Amino acid sequence: MNDLARYSRQILFKAVGEEGQKKMLKGRVAIIGAGALGTVIANHLVRSGVGYLKIIDRDLVEWSNLQRQILYTEEDARMQLPKAAAARKRLLGINSTVTVDAVIADLTLDNAEDLLSGMDVIVDGTDNFMTRFLINDVAVKYRIPWVHGAAVSSRGMFAVIKPGVTPCYRCLFPNVPSSNGETCDTVGVLSPLTDIIGSYQAIETIKLLLGAETTPNLEQIDIWDHSSMQMDISQGKNPNCPACVQGQFDFLDRSSEHQVAYTTLCGRETVQISPKHSRELEIKKTAENLQKSGKVTVNEFLLRFSPDQEEVSIVIFRDARVLIHGTNDIVKAKQLYAKYIGS
Repeated sequence: MNDLARYSRQILFKAVGEEGQKKMLKGRVAIIGAGALGTVIANHLVRSGVGYLKIIDRDLVEWSNLQRQILYTEEDARMQLPKAAAARKRLLGINSTVTVDAVIADLTLDNAEDLLSGMDVIVDGTDNFMTRFLINDVAVKYRIPWVHGAAVSSRGMFAVIKPGVTPCYRCLFPNVPSSNGETCDTVGVLSPLTDIIGSYQAIETIKLLLGAETTPNLEQIDIWDHSSMQMDISQGKNPNCPACVQGQFDFLDRSSEHQVAYTTLCGRETVQISPKHSRELEIKKTAENLQKSGKVTVNEFLLRFSPDQEEVSIVIFRDARVLIHGTNDIVKAKQLYAKYIGS
């Protein structure tokens, strides 16, 4: 069979054509996160013939993932396979002619440049702001376009960031937001939403590989209320942006005030997570969100949360410091922090 025959219906679309398909086959894309968004994005890109796909994820397949993370099966959850490895196996069963590189790792300032430099496009399948700021720093530093996406509850958004052309992510979101505990594990998420947002991210990635015009907007939708909003961000460049204007990459700098410290406490089977500068958390609102996922007790100083089906307890202080009791594993602590608290 002709190598291009499997893409015949895509080639018939004039904006792609045979030359565009050949460009895609040479394309190199990294997807950060193999969860609900990442699996949708990877599925479309592999079926569309993107030649090299790097999937970076630190987590394992769980039963609660199967509601929306389309590449995984009950067997993957039973075996507790790493998401990146399970995704690679499924994707190569869909298209064995492309290369899928599974990286079972947490994206950090120590590995981000090595993992992401050399890519043609980076796609955001993450669930937290800190990782997105890190992606942005690498993308701006190496002039790599990237596609942002987010989905929680019934609401989602996406945007295309092209360093040197559009505002960068830090232009749009100058500061890391104070967390209020709103994550998929505290307020839920609808499966059709992640399909929609991930599909939009996939098509914007294909446009970038083809050199086609991408959306100039930060696109937002709510699939429950049937509402949408397009915010033109093309003129949103911050003339004082630390990243894309000043070349200051705080999220790649270990000494930056934006870094978060993860410390194991000797003899206590506890990981402490400390922002460099304290900030006032909305304890009451965080408690309300967390009550849906486990037992919560609150006093005037702190919140203690015991998640359902987890052998840990999480203590959250008003100054944003967190203690995760029941583990010395920093990667697991980060997973729990992102899962229940956010950024």
